[in-house]
Amino acid sequence: MTTDTVSSPPPRRGGRWIEHWAPEDPRFWANIGRKVATRNLWFSIFVEHVGFSVWTLWSVFVLFMGPEYHIDTAGKFFLVSTPTLVGSILRVPYTFGVARFGGRNFTVISGLLLLIPTTAAAFVLHPGTSYTTFMVVAALAGFGGGNFASSMTNINTLFPEGRKGLALGLNAGGGNLGVAVAQLIGLLIIGVSGVTHPRLLLAVYIPLVVIVSICAALFMDNLATVRNDTGAAKEAVTDPQTAIMSFLYIGTFGSFIGYSFAFGLVLQNQFHRTPLQAAAVTFIGPLLGSLIRPLGGWLSDRIGGTRVTFWNFLLMGVSTLVCIAASGTSSLALFTLGFIALFVFSGIGNGSTYKMIPAIFRAKALADIDAGADSEGAMLRARRIGGAAIGIISAVGALGGLLINLAFRQSFAVAKSGVPAFYGFLGFYVVCAAVTYAVYLRKAKAAEGAPAGAPAAYAGV
Repeated sequence: MTTDTVSSPPPRRGGRWIEHWAPEDPRFWANIGRKVATRNLWFSIFVEHVGFSVWTLWSVFVLFMGPEYHIDTAGKFFLVSTPTLVGSILRVPYTFGVARFGGRNFTVISGLLLLIPTTAAAFVLHPGTSYTTFMVVAALAGFGGGNFASSMTNINTLFPEGRKGLALGLNAGGGNLGVAVAQLIGLLIIGVSGVTHPRLLLAVYIPLVVIVSICAALFMDNLATVRNDTGAAKEAVTDPQTAIMSFLYIGTFGSFIGYSFAFGLVLQNQFHRTPLQAAAVTFIGPLLGSLIRPLGGWLSDRIGGTRVTFWNFLLMGVSTLVCIAASGTSSLALFTLGFIALFVFSGIGNGSTYKMIPAIFRAKALADIDAGADSEGAMLRARRIGGAAIGIISAVGALGGLLINLAFRQSFAVAKSGVPAFYGFLGFYVVCAAVTYAVYLRKAKAAEGAPAGAPAAYAGV
């Protein structure tokens, strides 16, 4: 690379497109890449943050829905499950939106799409609206869930391998923080105006959607090196590692988003909290889980995502046992502590599993290079396949949020308690820990000192 290449801004063509991008080159990264990538990261976080808030809105709205809405507990759990399902499905096309339209362009598009669910909710959010209408409008909030996949795919292409863990953790953590912020604003509205003015929440978010979309248009960039690659998408879908990581991500992110939507309803129905009492607690878990997510990425950059993920699932199992014990003794304080611990460990696990994804495909690229493949081409291919896998894994993982809310719905309908659901979650976390150990951790230990490309090539994951 010439001196001019590393001392001048990356070449662009119209519409803020960057033609050359080489983050693995130390000189390029130090002179140009770091500044550009960091700027794109922060504005990506802003849009994703608002997207998560919009995705979460119905978990707040149900706290406003008193007897005059004529919706029972099961109906409310089903209502908050709907955005989760739609958001999960949308994550797949959103992933490929970055390659089709460019990271900056699609961030603007995905941001402006958030005006649809927020504006629609402003028209229907009052007693007398049919449950079917609520379901349809709640489904539109799924647009906010799709943002995560496109944002993470975009950031994955901008940062070098050694810095992806922290960058992806910051991006996801800042986005996840939108859950807690929406719930905090809901708490403020309930505390000041009572439960009769849910649309005040929309008066905050509709202008925010416009503001962050404009900022993305002004300050973000597209990478010309990222192209829609159906071959990479097909390979990501058929690669068994995508399926395994999707399963693990159900346990981490699926837990985070599922518990975020369900926490307030569980407190209301199991411990008979009022809407204000529930809202005063529900934001704490998502807040801590979001803030600690970058720590999961940071730790994974240093000791490996596999180790962090394995121990994290064990700690999630312990936290679940605390919730079960607290339910048996009707201890609200202990239950709240256990539930918040679930958020914290799910946040760490979110960061560690997302660090594992690009590392897995990078390990495969290194094996190809050892076998004689072109170094630059193999690493670019790994980034493309890794980006496609991120979207697929995030989509499947988000379905865990749907499963958690449906499990709580059934548990309360049958046992009038969340305990049966917690036993199911406990079993799942144990299985996730076992899979992490068998597929990655055990092989990583066996691979110490083995050459790159050996069967246990996931030693660096």
